[in-house]
Amino acid sequence: MNETTTPVGADEAADFLARHPGIRWIDAMVPDINGILRGKRMDVSGLSKLYKGGLGLPGSTYALDLMGNNVDSTGMGPTDGDPDFPCHGVPGTLAPVPWMGDDQAQVLMTMSNEDKSPWWLDVRHIVAAQVARLAEMGKTPMVAIELEFYLTETEFRDGRPVAARAPFSGVRPRDTQCYLMDELDGFAPVLNEIIDSCRAQNVPADVATIEYAPAQFEINLHHTTDPVAACDHAVLLKRAVKGVAARHGLVATFMARPFPDLSGSGTHIHLSLLDDEGRNTFDDGGPAGTDLLRHAIGGLAATMAEAMPVFAPNANSYRRISPTGWVPLAPTWGYNNRTVALRIPSGETKARRLEHRPAGADANPYLVMATVLAGVHHGLVNRIDPGPALTGNAATQVPNSLPTIWVDALRAFDAAKILPEYFGARWWDIYSKLKWSEFHEFNDRITPLEYDRFLRMI
Repeated sequence: MNETTTPVGADEAADFLARHPGIRWIDAMVPDINGILRGKRMDVSGLSKLYKGGLGLPGSTYALDLMGNNVDSTGMGPTDGDPDFPCHGVPGTLAPVPWMGDDQAQVLMTMSNEDKSPWWLDVRHIVAAQVARLAEMGKTPMVAIELEFYLTETEFRDGRPVAARAPFSGVRPRDTQCYLMDELDGFAPVLNEIIDSCRAQNVPADVATIEYAPAQFEINLHHTTDPVAACDHAVLLKRAVKGVAARHGLVATFMARPFPDLSGSGTHIHLSLLDDEGRNTFDDGGPAGTDLLRHAIGGLAATMAEAMPVFAPNANSYRRISPTGWVPLAPTWGYNNRTVALRIPSGETKARRLEHRPAGADANPYLVMATVLAGVHHGLVNRIDPGPALTGNAATQVPNSLPTIWVDALRAFDAAKILPEYFGARWWDIYSKLKWSEFHEFNDRITPLEYDRFLRMI
């Protein structure tokens, strides 16, 4: 896709600065392999450099672990001399940062080689590559991303986070009140400012709901035929949520499961496929949808297990993947059924789509999107039959078959047969080494629970 490598034009920048003459600082950012925004804060006078020659960042920026460290086994960083590559602004992402004041702006960047070809580790290019595969089949994805998160206090209690006290009402929610309007009212100062900030940044967010836990929320993004832009919107939404929450003295967390006795937070992707004339190829006017829909589901089911480290990238991710986490433990599917991994929502048939539900809110939206698009392509090419749709509680009907422990997921990732061809073997290897490094670093830590349970008892 051309838009992933075309830099922001000087005209766009000049127009922006004319409309926002008070801007002094520009945050120029790229999303790394974990979906974390990294980059530089520069004086506004340096904006022209971004357009003329690009802003240099090390290629290894995309291959840092969760804590921002180089991992020697990847061969990047000190091992290869840590060379810089040019980054250019992504059109449409130069925008103010309202929660930081009138003098702050931001822009997303994308990395390229010196010849302007896509940098192979840039997660935006990985999504674009899957879009291109579907385009060769005459199919255009129509996608939307939903993100769930918690608001907590800044101070912990007994070493644990505490659900936020509602700014408007001053009441701390204690019960699960899904869709309760009173709780939305209580958090209106934060939620409304998040939506207003998104509008100022051209991030199409509009619907906020209370989820299945105290102070847990979901914000929906609009459908778009540009999956790369959908992922841009998701990472920018995350930044806005965190920034606005901090301005209100709260913490916004996209941790997969911050509370052991409450539901986890997810990243849900809604997807349909349009043909060359803009028609929904999942819709045949009937309640079941087309064979193309079922083939897409079949491909997603076939690739789900080997993609679990993408959907559940961190140690805490696997707290969410449990019978009590409202997360499917098998690649199931069904109509209007939230207990399955691949849900076909109700509604008008012309809006027939699938909802991909396994990923946690801590997952990189670019990688989740790329994996979903690759799985759909695999299903279409091979005309995979997903088997019968399930009704009722899928968890009681189908044995658990997805990796639910981090080490098992990493082993399944290393044994993957389908998705490495879509991502590239070199990229797949880098991601594996990063996650294994994080796994070993995490397991090397001795927790307070271990001291409490074993120090004197054994």
